[in-house]
Amino acid sequence: MPGAPALHILLLAAGASSRMRGRDKLLERIDATPQLTRIATAAQATGCPVWVALAPDKPARAAALDGLALRLITVPNPGLGLSASLAAGLQIIPPQASVMMLLADLPEIEAADLITVASHQAKYPGDILRATATDGRFGHPVVFPPWARAHLGALQGDTGAREFLARHTDRTRPVPLPAAHATTDLDTPEDWAEWRGRTGR
Repeated sequence: MPGAPALHILLLAAGASSRMRGRDKLLERIDATPQLTRIATAAQATGCPVWVALAPDKPARAAALDGLALRLITVPNPGLGLSASLAAGLQIIPPQASVMMLLADLPEIEAADLITVASHQAKYPGDILRATATDGRFGHPVVFPPWARAHLGALQGDTGAREFLARHTDRTRPVPLPAAHATTDLDTPEDWAEWRGRTGR
């Protein structure tokens, strides 16, 4: 869409996987590919610039991205939660760009889903966009237009932008994705085992 602001993708991959009991959920393999590699490749398929927020103490995650045309951001204080990763990305991504905030641990998100969200951003560049499951539940990714970015710098903790989004429902547009692609989140070994048994992946 002529005149629409550019869209950048910020892939948040600095979390600790603390509930995985020593395993790294971003390196769990889906269809023989590490989850982080898989979702980063899906993000690239949109044609948008992709930035990946990483913790400095997880070199295996950086190695999983070798060979991909990505821009890496080191989050100096990942223990402060998602807000620290979001702040690190917003400091670097051009201020006139819209930003798609994409969690790296969503195992059902596909390239087609991200392309769908990106196409909505081109049509509705001034709206906050939130992906939803078919049952209407909000999930990820979330797109923040340039006007919203100025309000995100004060976020703290691991709740991401939840409170901000709650205050701006009047400027939020849902983007339906298939099934539970937007909401499936696997945090424990048991979650992964159940999901693999159900999906065969």
